[in-house]
Amino acid sequence: MKMLNRVTGLIAVLMSMGCASLSAAQVQIVDRATGQALSTYKHRGKLYVAGEPGHEYEIRIHNRSAQRTLAVTSVDGVNVITGETSAVNQSGYVIDAYGFTGIEGWRKSMSHTARFYFTKLPDSYAARTGRPDNVGVIGVALFRERAPCCLEKELRRESDAAGASAPAAQERASADQTSPSRKAESKLGTGHGRSEYSAASYTNFERAADMPNETVVIYYDSRRNLLAQGIIPSHTKYAHRMPQPFPGSFVPDP
Repeated sequence: MKMLNRVTGLIAVLMSMGCASLSAAQVQIVDRATGQALSTYKHRGKLYVAGEPGHEYEIRIHNRSAQRTLAVTSVDGVNVITGETSAVNQSGYVIDAYGFTGIEGWRKSMSHTARFYFTKLPDSYAARTGRPDNVGVIGVALFRERAPCCLEKELRRESDAAGASAPAAQERASADQTSPSRKAESKLGTGHGRSEYSAASYTNFERAADMPNETVVIYYDSRRNLLAQGIIPSHTKYAHRMPQPFPGSFVPDP
């Protein structure tokens, strides 16, 4: 099967802090205005990032395995290459062993993409094409490549060893309770932005299995909304310390 392969000379390899990390890959959402990876917040078993409305972003994927990996990527339930309602059996980007790729936007041709940017739900590409139900989520389905028989066991052992020693995803603890003083705003989605040169080429890739070996799912919304939902801990919460029976000293002026 032919899949898209990013031209490696165009891929940035800057490492940043916020990420979702599994044994086979590391996925980061990078704010292109700052060049920094967005911090991830874990809440009830799910990963979240806070996007800034109007800011362009990039999905950066690091293949940490010793073989090529196919990354079928969706934004708001839409395949980033074909524009179809996403499914794991669709086209994706092929990443070389231990390589990186940066997905900056919706694929328009073999030479251009339309940049991703955070925007209000009605302006999102998914909503504008009649598919608003899955706005607010980024998914990366990872497939290993079918290897020759003599290599399959060796590659599987190496992959298992990498998974055992892989560092945990960097995440921030979230609050279990919502903050009543915060009001939610319009949900955030991903827009169809300005055209950008982004070269790609076709390559052959045979999946080792019909279903992905791993799937990375990252939910996103505005910081204000994540605070209102209790996903980002509020800094206004009381500090955890021992209460004092007589905290005052003298009578203060009125």
